Amino acid sequence: MRLPELLAPAGNMEKAVVAMEYGADAIYLAGKAFGMRAKAGNFSTQELREVLSLARQRDVKVYVTVNTYPRNEEIDELPEYLQELEELKVDALIVADVGVISLARQFAPSIPLHLSTQANTVNYQAAKFWESLGLTRLVAARELSRDEIARLRRETSLELEVFVHGAMCVAYSGRCLLSNVLTGRDANRGECAQSCRWRYAVVEEKRPGEYMPIEEDDGGTHIFNSKDLCLIRHIPELVQMGVDSLKIEGRMKSAYYVATVVRAYRQALDLYAQDPEHFALPEELVEELDKVSHRPYWAGFFLPADAGIYCPTSAYIQTYDVVGVVEDYDADRGEAVVGVRNRLPVGAEVEVLQPRGPVLKTVISRLTRVEPEEDLETAHANYKVRIPMEPVKPLSMLRMKVG
Repeated sequence: MRLPELLAPAGNMEKAVVAMEYGADAIYLAGKAFGMRAKAGNFSTQELREVLSLARQRDVKVYVTVNTYPRNEEIDELPEYLQELEELKVDALIVADVGVISLARQFAPSIPLHLSTQANTVNYQAAKFWESLGLTRLVAARELSRDEIARLRRETSLELEVFVHGAMCVAYSGRCLLSNVLTGRDANRGECAQSCRWRYAVVEEKRPGEYMPIEEDDGGTHIFNSKDLCLIRHIPELVQMGVDSLKIEGRMKSAYYVATVVRAYRQALDLYAQDPEHFALPEELVEELDKVSHRPYWAGFFLPADAGIYCPTSAYIQTYDVVGVVEDYDADRGEAVVGVRNRLPVGAEVEVLQPRGPVLKTVISRLTRVEPEEDLETAHANYKVRIPMEPVKPLSMLRMKVG
């Protein structure tokens, strides 16, 4: 069986390494310009070299986003950047603008081109057009249903990449002007302020300052706010229809988010491959996805009869907090060396999320600060401590229930 690639977001070096360790087959990221997440950490040229070296050691592919819609003054700077990416030999460029595509073919001719979801391709004739221009992969528009994706697969030989998890946008394939109009931050050039998540009301022209809610709700009205996408229950259908890549959204999300979501989809894919006929998704993997900060989940437009995109609040659901990341394990002493991220007291009950092992549960029996060496009752962010526990892998994450 040919499993689809699992493609994970990498907003910075830490998230890139976490994605690879937790099971991604490929990662996507941006340089310091021309990517749709300008506020992510992103990668300098030297950092790109480093992440490519790490990825090649692990047989993981690296795709670079060049999928903004640059203006005249910006596109003049693009050839030099494309030449850098050509020299680095990244595995693909994710592109949307036809001007960018033209320059990429000229200045990065050896790099495959993947068409971004920003190009909002929703039919097979458009897919064939892009294929005729030499693109090798289509990132399907998020507005497509299961049947529409299946027909795209039947009608074109392009590789097909589908978003399966993460935040959704109420604008058509992300082509939004709301942020630009309200804040001056252009969503189509990587600077979205997520204005769709704000509360809105109606003001009558002759009654300035009188804000009338669009519907009665003490918490305000979030008329543009969307739920989060989750297709983990539909992995069998996606595999069977021949999708080439399952894409997780989230370059602005935390390393813990990346670890948890990648691990869950990795395990689901591998379990399906072992016995497709008798596959049943373990509920514990669904529960894992509930342990990251998220909005209510839905199946997106994959299922046309689903309840809909609208979410009545912009608040996130958060039930767990990361309190530390394992940096090393001292087998002789039976202790994990942990970089503390949030307040961690002795006696706390924690879960330990491992890259490819089971989730462990333990109680913090002792905290010993590494430098200066001292026993603690409570460790705080940026402390490095030793914690007695059974063997765990580096990059394992300690989490505590919130509240």
